[in-house]
Amino acid sequence: METAVKVITTQGLILAFLPAFVVFGIMFRWAAGTKTAVYATLRMLVQLLLIGYVLVYIFTADQPGVIVGVLVIMLLAASWIAIRPVQQKQPRVYLNALAAISVSGLLTLGLVSQFVISVEPWFSPRYVVPLAGMIFAGAMNTVSLAAERLQAEIERETSYREARRIAFQASLIPMINSLFAVGLVALPGMMTGQILSGVSPMVAAKYQIVVMAMLFGVSGISAAIYLELQHRNSSVADA
Repeated sequence: METAVKVITTQGLILAFLPAFVVFGIMFRWAAGTKTAVYATLRMLVQLLLIGYVLVYIFTADQPGVIVGVLVIMLLAASWIAIRPVQQKQPRVYLNALAAISVSGLLTLGLVSQFVISVEPWFSPRYVVPLAGMIFAGAMNTVSLAAERLQAEIERETSYREARRIAFQASLIPMINSLFAVGLVALPGMMTGQILSGVSPMVAAKYQIVVMAMLFGVSGISAAIYLELQHRNSSVADA
């Protein structure tokens, strides 16, 4: 099987943005937040180009302290991004998001890296950093959806028990849709990348099964922790 990955030229990279430019045009015509979309796209471009250079250093580092530092930064950033839709960004909301993502994310990362894949050494950046990125991002997105929906339901004067149920269920819709679609509608990024790099499709499928299971688990656990912490904080405040 061919193992060489095709190199993407600068022209190819520019062509990849054509669908995005179409969306920008539609958003501009419909006054649907073009500035935010353009800013997010430019930020994505800069972040990925920069991280490409940073990962060269991280992947060659043989220092567990460097990897731990990277994980801490990822958790802090993910927690801040998670509460972006929340109107009242109080410190306790951020701390609840940080606790939810950290507890669920680190436990899931430890389980997958040390017991499922058996990474050696335990801080191997080529495994730990990409896995952490997927896990923390999954938790971040779910907590963000749960936080936004919880706030909306509370503002409608829904009881907290019912608001928690609705928020939890809504936060898992994208993940559950992914479970239905994977392999049938879409080949996820990790599986596609492995196949393109020459890995056996069956090996890639097994890795993707692990990824989907860990993402569903960390998504549900992180959302549940956040919603429970928010309930406890509100109960204390009301006491």
